[in-house]
Amino acid sequence: QVPLVESGGGLVQPGGSLRLSCAASRGVGSINIMAWYRQAPGKQRELVASDLDGGLRKYADSVKGRFAISRDAVKRTVDLQMNSLTSEDTAVYYCYAAWLDVDGSTRFPYWGKGTLVTVSS
Repeated sequence: QVPLVESGGGLVQPGGSLRLSCAASRGVGSINIMAWYRQAPGKQRELVASDLDGGLRKYADSVKGRFAISRDAVKRTVDLQMNSLTSEDTAVYYCYAAWLDVDGSTRFPYWGKGTLVTVSS
């Protein structure tokens, strides 16, 4: 069973918007952080946005002001609203979940299979 299931990817024109969604399956253990990563062709996977229990959110500089992450800790879902998309946002987007300890170490990381976002006219 895939631990995290993403949806919402697709083709969008530059300047357009897209919303990604991710849900954790029953097989996923305790988590306190959910995030979105992306990997563009020929590039390393990078953190796009994360949401930690307590309302702590982080964004990559390249998406600040354009993307918004929202998480429902009870339902164990996380969404990523992406606005003002450019070709630089074209990538496979991966959902991530884990338990983040106070010392910064991560336990039990889970990944989704990824969903492709293509920004092109």
